[in-house]
Amino acid sequence: MIDYLSLKDITDLHGDEIANAVERVVRSGWYLQGQETNLFEQNYARFIGTEHCVTCGNGLDALSLILRAYMELGQLKAGDEVVVPANTYIATILAITENRLTPVLVEPDINTLELDEELVEATITERTRAIMLVHLYGRCSYTPLIGDLCQRHKLLLVEDNAQAHGCRFGERRTGSLGNAAAHSFYPGKNLGALGDAGAVTTDDEELAQTIRSIANYGSARKYEFQFKGINSRMDEIQAAVLNVKLNYLEEENRRRKTIATVYHETIKHPQVRLTDDRERDNVYHIFPVFCPSRDRLQQYLKDKGIGTMIHYPIPPHRQQAYQEWNGLHYPVTEALHRQELSLPCNPAMTDEDCRKVVDCINEFG
Repeated sequence: MIDYLSLKDITDLHGDEIANAVERVVRSGWYLQGQETNLFEQNYARFIGTEHCVTCGNGLDALSLILRAYMELGQLKAGDEVVVPANTYIATILAITENRLTPVLVEPDINTLELDEELVEATITERTRAIMLVHLYGRCSYTPLIGDLCQRHKLLLVEDNAQAHGCRFGERRTGSLGNAAAHSFYPGKNLGALGDAGAVTTDDEELAQTIRSIANYGSARKYEFQFKGINSRMDEIQAAVLNVKLNYLEEENRRRKTIATVYHETIKHPQVRLTDDRERDNVYHIFPVFCPSRDRLQQYLKDKGIGTMIHYPIPPHRQQAYQEWNGLHYPVTEALHRQELSLPCNPAMTDEDCRKVVDCINEFG
């Protein structure tokens, strides 16, 4: 069986180091807001290329905290519009609506799967205050045109970097391209913890300190509360694990790219479409293919002992949580969600695993 993603196999790649890190924390007797978290914040800020990294409980909190902090600082207010891809994971949308902001859904480019830069300007109104980019599947979503739009219209640029740890735009990494970026370290990510964890990166010191306070019950000083905050903190065990795994992220991303290259060069089936935008960096958190007979292909691969996943079966505007949008029509997004199938693509895979996946797809009838 080739699992879509075996977290045990991923952890085993550095099992001894991870076990030692966890034991070190357990023996220390200090489990929150300690040296491991401080060290990870320093290491990850340096890796991303920002002045500040503020850790938190998970990726959704990271997104929400950025928007909440901008509201506290007077740069956003309830009802302001945030441009966002229509084909993103629902967490991106939840962060916007949770803060009483208005999502403006924009279709992706069917070839890149990222926000279609040519459609953005037409959606900008006098109420638009931000663009939330999503580096979906691990591919860089930023473009110079989007950066220019933000400058000309005085818009905040927020990155959802949950799926693109280590991805680049030129010499810079995603997570350092906008005003602030949210990161998820959910176990299945390219840089994954052993549980939920997240972070915000930014060069804005005031924003960073505001986020840190809000995430700590609204407090910057013990028992003094400036904001009506929440409790969203990374624990020391997760920080210690991430400090280990960060050392191997570049190497493991290279392995993902090697697997992706094999797929691009050898999957040859008339019903299976691959997207390949060589102008944008991609760390292949997810390797998507598109097939009109997606469900039949998935079952066929399962019968052959190959695990797959669908990212994602139902787009946000068709979810029950957003019933008010159910009548909207986004044809590109809907087509992608009907046809998308994610193939195994992770550093625990062997060359033999890759060949089996390719051979089985090419033999699909």
